[in-house]
Amino acid sequence: MSLSLQDLRYLVAYSLPLTAALGLWWGGAATWLTVLYTFGLVPILELARPPAPAAANIAAATERKRHAFFDGLLYLNVPLQYGLLAYFLHVLATSNFSAVETAGAIFSVGICCGALGINVAHELGHRSRDWEQRLAQALLLSTWYAHFFIEHNRGHHRHVATPHDPVTARLHEPFWRFLPRAVAGEYRSAWVLEADRLRRQGQPWWSAQNQMLQFQGAQLGLAGLVLAWVGSAGLLAWLGTAAVGYLLFQLVNYVEHYGLLRRQTAPGVYERVQPHHSWNSEHALGRILLYELTRHSDHHYLASRPYHTLRHQPAAPAMPTGYPGMMLLATVPPLWFHVMNRRVPATQA
Repeated sequence: MSLSLQDLRYLVAYSLPLTAALGLWWGGAATWLTVLYTFGLVPILELARPPAPAAANIAAATERKRHAFFDGLLYLNVPLQYGLLAYFLHVLATSNFSAVETAGAIFSVGICCGALGINVAHELGHRSRDWEQRLAQALLLSTWYAHFFIEHNRGHHRHVATPHDPVTARLHEPFWRFLPRAVAGEYRSAWVLEADRLRRQGQPWWSAQNQMLQFQGAQLGLAGLVLAWVGSAGLLAWLGTAAVGYLLFQLVNYVEHYGLLRRQTAPGVYERVQPHHSWNSEHALGRILLYELTRHSDHHYLASRPYHTLRHQPAAPAMPTGYPGMMLLATVPPLWFHVMNRRVPATQA
């Protein structure tokens, strides 16, 4: 199947690791390049250029495509993520970066941990092939977020837009109150879900088949390798990038379902997830940089649908700008409430 310009646009997603690598290479103020690009240039461009009406129909034209190109773009993120982390640790260990340069490098690489390490893992984790799920786990290990593999598929997709989901933000809930609740809730939920799975199989939770125990061991093993290679300072820097990735993905979680709830049809029973239970954005740059994560309503409607075929859902509530801009807005709760609370459907409020 031939490729079109609409297909090739996804190559722009590689601009994130590219700017991070260039920042590490050039040093100085350039270490902040990815931060300025992602949360400076992109939001400005998306505000200046609202999505065209025709943009909603792009995915429909590729609905039946199943091309190695689209999958290959995802797979390439695994060596890119690990290569970038290795380069980051090498540069910090061998260069005389100032505190400001180091902070810029941590935030820039941390953005890649969120976009490559977690977001791409999110897409691969929904695939049915075992080796693609292994790639997802490898990416999540790079940013200390391996439990997401369990909680997201078995927990979030089941409980989204209900009080049982730790990463569905409640109406009037500030992001900074949501953040610790979401981080602790996801981790706790992953342990509970895995223990339930093992119990149904007649195995104890401390079984060698416990994926949470496997993930903790793998992360500690990887941390040991980093510590042996670049020492404690390098290990702390890597943990810093993971923390940035955590923060950014929890910002994504916050904006995706803020204030939206499913109707309870019976005690403990909720209606099926519908397009109006997720916030969408059709702004082009955010869509491309995040592999269509911003078409979140269609993803929840059919989680197995590959990213390049996700459809515009007219029934989904729309955010006023793209994800990067909305993530910035969410960090200032009064501004977020001012912009978003009046947009929450009246049936939800």
